[in-house]
Amino acid sequence: MRIAFTGGSGKAGKHILPMLAAKGHTVLNLDLQPLEADGVDNLIVDLTDPGQVFSALSGYANFSELEPGTGVPKFDAVVHFAALARILIQPDCETYRVNTLSTYNVMEAAVKLGIPKVVFASSETTYGVCFADGERKPAYIPVDEDHPTVPEDAYAMSKVCNEIAGRSFQARSGIDIYGLRINNVIEPHEYAANFPAYMADASLRRRNIFAYIDVRDLGQMVELCLKNDGLGYEVFNVSNDDLSVGLSNEEVRAQFYEGVPLKREMSGNETMYCNRKAKRMLGFAPNHSWRDVLPG
Repeated sequence: MRIAFTGGSGKAGKHILPMLAAKGHTVLNLDLQPLEADGVDNLIVDLTDPGQVFSALSGYANFSELEPGTGVPKFDAVVHFAALARILIQPDCETYRVNTLSTYNVMEAAVKLGIPKVVFASSETTYGVCFADGERKPAYIPVDEDHPTVPEDAYAMSKVCNEIAGRSFQARSGIDIYGLRINNVIEPHEYAANFPAYMADASLRRRNIFAYIDVRDLGQMVELCLKNDGLGYEVFNVSNDDLSVGLSNEEVRAQFYEGVPLKREMSGNETMYCNRKAKRMLGFAPNHSWRDVLPG
């Protein structure tokens, strides 16, 4: 496939883009900073500028595409991960502006250029727990895609707005637009560096609903979204199968979720951030766990 990937120089993209390139895809990274990786081409783009976005998505990806003499090939998909990654990086109004405007520009250009698929990064924060003022418990557990999305912070608001834009653009055009409600992304080196603290104090993971997603499994999810056509508009939780703490599911519920309704029976170290929809509709099968790295 010929893929435009926005924000490919970020924490997730720097792992996912080389993976896609290694599988034979043409990958163009649209970012303010280039990614130096084998098989990945770069174009410096301000995604809040609609003209730059339209030009980037209707242009060449690399010099080799000049050789056939048949004009500019069309992208098969856009994967949109670019964003200000959380609150407290820039002022709230700028976080909201950059995240919503860039997403609107990408989706509008894709629709008008006839690109048949957009996969965009939404967030766990849409459920209103992560950046809440004080402790906020889920309405029920496990948290699935039907859970209310009524956050109060600028970052999560922008992600909910982007989901609405995605639904609307899909209804207008009929292309596939898939939103990924990505949980806390973990790189392989972070297991040894960070998870011992989570074992010692499980409360450190409360705002992430005690879940996580290994960046390699997030890459699998992106590839599955690229492979699966015809779903229209869908959103998917993206998480690994197990909790990010050493406590059992029952122990987490007893310590942190007293009084929170249980939507279905849970056991063992099953994640509170339900990924069953992605498994059922896409064949998602996470392969990694911190338990494979840390002793005990």
